[in-house]
Amino acid sequence: MNGREDSWSLAAAESIWQRDQARINKVPLLVLLRIRNEELILEDTLDHLAGFADLICAYDDASTDATRAILKAHEKVVMIVQNDEWQSSVDSRLLSETRHRGLLLQEARKRFDFAWCMCCDADERYVGPIREFVTAPPAAEVNAVRIRLFDAYMTESDDRAFEKGMQLLNFRRYFGPERRDILMLWKNREEVKFVGLDAREPIVADGVETDFYCQHYGKSLSYAHWEATCDYYVKHFPWDPYGQKWQARKGKALHEQSDFGTALHVWGSGLFDAAVKIY
Repeated sequence: MNGREDSWSLAAAESIWQRDQARINKVPLLVLLRIRNEELILEDTLDHLAGFADLICAYDDASTDATRAILKAHEKVVMIVQNDEWQSSVDSRLLSETRHRGLLLQEARKRFDFAWCMCCDADERYVGPIREFVTAPPAAEVNAVRIRLFDAYMTESDDRAFEKGMQLLNFRRYFGPERRDILMLWKNREEVKFVGLDAREPIVADGVETDFYCQHYGKSLSYAHWEATCDYYVKHFPWDPYGQKWQARKGKALHEQSDFGTALHVWGSGLFDAAVKIY
């Protein structure tokens, strides 16, 4: 598990699967995807990402379902870092958030030549001309892009559980106005790295703009998924701020307001106009 933040090493329980093919010529966009037990939504996720990405590299964190087989069956998935030993302690989870992404980026750079990189989660759906952006003549001043993320919510009239084979994009009608601008897309430069603990974002020194949108479904797939999410953060992350917040949310999957006590909005201009940036 150890390694410098600019040179991660494989652990004993980790191995690399790579699709049998020659080194691919430079492509516009490679996606990094860190996942565990996502068979319910994974096929739709991969198809969604394939709509704008050339290559997908995944870190499979000791899945016990069909996640790994689904990854290998998709033609855009060219590399998987396969972890066979899930680390459950609080310290391990915080380090893993950073290390898995850092290791994945490092190993992708060794094998593939790509102009842009995007770090995605399986329960996110992206809205906007991302493909057009990464294939346009490069803008010298733009080195990275923060994407505006909004949480989808289950409501009384919209609480059907997501089922395999459904499409997750626009699956829910209502979203909270709380907006998180997350650095997900960046030019593939060696100085861009994942550093510290619990890092979803890499470090980019300058040239960062905000564009595109993201529908986040981590709170709204089903009642059962909501409770499992609450338990995950309570058991495996620090009590403050994670555990305490998610313990209070147990049994409250159905929403009339957002988790922050604000009115919900239909996806679109009304939501974007009402947006409140929380980070």
